[in-house]
Amino acid sequence: MSTTSADPVGARTAPERVAEALRAELLDGAHPVGTRFREDDLAERFDVGRHTIRSGLRLLVERGLVVHERNRGAIVAPLSKQRIDEVFDYRKVLELGALRMALAAGTDLSPVLAEVERLEALAERSPTPPWRELTAAHSAIHRAIVAAAGNEHLLDSYRCCEDEVRLLLTFVRPDFDAARLAAVHRELVGKLQEGGEVAIEALAEDIDQAGRAALLSALRRAEESVRLLGH
Repeated sequence: MSTTSADPVGARTAPERVAEALRAELLDGAHPVGTRFREDDLAERFDVGRHTIRSGLRLLVERGLVVHERNRGAIVAPLSKQRIDEVFDYRKVLELGALRMALAAGTDLSPVLAEVERLEALAERSPTPPWRELTAAHSAIHRAIVAAAGNEHLLDSYRCCEDEVRLLLTFVRPDFDAARLAAVHRELVGKLQEGGEVAIEALAEDIDQAGRAALLSALRRAEESVRLLGH
């Protein structure tokens, strides 16, 4: 499913319409981990055939939003340390590499600032905007960093993980509100504009601390809750 913008574009086919509707729900955190998407139920809900549902779910698998398990079908994959590390290692290699290229070329980073300002405007309009809008604004900032390298292959690679990052961020929803996210990225863009190792270190810290560490903390809380409930 090609989604070059941060939020759903006009879907053209029936499978795309199904995928976009479920994608929006997933990015809002409406389906907890372990949720199984039953083809019969979805076919009835969307008034389409099971083949259409199956094709729509495959599009979500391609975006990293659900996984397909043998004999279970499409489910929302659980959070795990391996998954977090794989996604954030990917982001780190991709974004830091793109930033180094942009800095070496002396690329104007004002598009990144513009996206931070959009996030700030969103935070000013509402302290609790829809989570999907908030992660879309966050994603646009990091997409602009990658785009600054001027390399379409890098940008395509970012788009491949964009939705999965947004889905993972639903797990840290209790830890971030719009104002905090805006403040974190205002500080980040200031350091990016300084350039050099200050910029590189700031982006690495943002990915590892604001992203990876927050998710690992959420994972530990979830595991502790399961352990306590088990007793």
